[in-house]
Amino acid sequence: MTQYPNVPPFIENDEQEYLDSGVPSKVAVAGHPLHPLIVTFPIAFLVGVLGTDLGYWLTRDIFWSRASVLLLVAGLLTGLVAAITGMIDFLEIDRVRQHNAGWIHMIGNIIALLLSGISLFFRWEQPGDFILPIGLILSLIVASALGLTGWFGAELVYRHKIAVIGNGIQQRP
Repeated sequence: MTQYPNVPPFIENDEQEYLDSGVPSKVAVAGHPLHPLIVTFPIAFLVGVLGTDLGYWLTRDIFWSRASVLLLVAGLLTGLVAAITGMIDFLEIDRVRQHNAGWIHMIGNIIALLLSGISLFFRWEQPGDFILPIGLILSLIVASALGLTGWFGAELVYRHKIAVIGNGIQQRP
């Protein structure tokens, strides 16, 4: 029996996965999965929008609103690359889809990207006009969603051993 909790539907433990060596990513270089590497960029950029929105709220300096726009553009572009690499693993590795963590991770990140796109759309012409309060609320929701989806992404890697160097089977063992 594993030493870790089983709290369905959020935390799913499986004795066989605990003993399994894991399933390698379908998008890897020399066995190193790219998705966990790439996701650090959109996470940093999109969480940074919350920081620049707070900077604008506290100072009303247009610098912060322009910085938010640049971070949104960078976050969306890198987020699309991360989404492509993640979606390939989601579609190609059955074990990902067999866990709630895979679905929560995917759907939550799609929502975060969509909300970021909406936020960018409304900020494009006049970056400062949209920030208070809607833009700030959206950036808080996106940053929170990324924290949650990051947790479930880590569940996939560390608990379910997906996108690791191993020779496990594609299905749940």
